[in-house]
Amino acid sequence: MKLKINTTEGEIIVRLYDDTPQHRDNFIKLAKEGYFDGTLFHRVIKDFMIQGGDPDSKGAPAGKRLGTGGPGYTIPAEFVYPQRFHKRGALSAARQGDEVNPMRESSGSQFYIVWGKTYNVNELKQMERQMAMQQEQNVFNSLVQQHKAEIMEMRRNRDRAALQELQDKLIAETKAKCKEMAAPAFTAEQREVYSTIGGTPFLDNQYTVFGEVEEGLDVVERIQNVKTDSADRPAKDVTMTVTVEE
Repeated sequence: MKLKINTTEGEIIVRLYDDTPQHRDNFIKLAKEGYFDGTLFHRVIKDFMIQGGDPDSKGAPAGKRLGTGGPGYTIPAEFVYPQRFHKRGALSAARQGDEVNPMRESSGSQFYIVWGKTYNVNELKQMERQMAMQQEQNVFNSLVQQHKAEIMEMRRNRDRAALQELQDKLIAETKAKCKEMAAPAFTAEQREVYSTIGGTPFLDNQYTVFGEVEEGLDVVERIQNVKTDSADRPAKDVTMTVTVEE
C-alpha cells in the first residue's frame, strides 16, 4: 500500500510494509480520515530525521510546545528485525521512552522519516560492541527483577555480604546466558546500506519501522535542512496532507 505525503516542500510517496500490519492499517485509517491534514513536521533534526503526526500541531502558534499529541491510544511494537531497519528513508513510529514505556509501544499517530548519515566500518564495529554491552545489561536487569524481593530483604537487613554474593552470582549467570545467545551484529545488507546510503542504526530494534520512502527522498532532504528553533521546530511551518494512493 502506498500513500502520498504532500508537504509545503514537495511530495513524498511512502510504501507501507505488510509485515507490520497493525501499524499499516492504523496509518491508512488515519490518512483516510484526514487526521494528518494540516499537521506539521513539528520536529526536524538535521542529519537525523523529520517527525510529524501530532494533531496538536494543526494551526499551532509559534512557540507552542508540540510532540505529546495523539489519538489517545498506542500500538503494540512490531519489530521485524533485522529485515526492517533504520536506513535512510525508513518510515518509523515515534514513541515514549523506555522508562515509561518498557514494551516500546508506538504512538497512535506520530511518525518519523529517517535521514541519518553514513558510517565507516570502525563506527559500525563500535556500535556492535555497544549492542553486546546493552544485551548483557538487559539480561542482568532481567535476572535482578527475578530476585527483587530477595534483594529488598537483604537491603532492609543491611546484609552487604549477601548482596555482594548474589551480585557476583547474577553476573556469572549473565555472562553464561550471553555466551549462549548470538552476539548482536549487523547483517551484510545493513553494513552495506549504513556505509553507503546512510541511516540511524542506533535506533534499530528500538522503534517500529513500518514503511519506506519510494519517491521524494529529495523532499525529505530539503525538510531536514530547514532552519529550526531551539525546540527543533522549523522556523517556517512545514505542513502536510496524507492521502492513500489507490
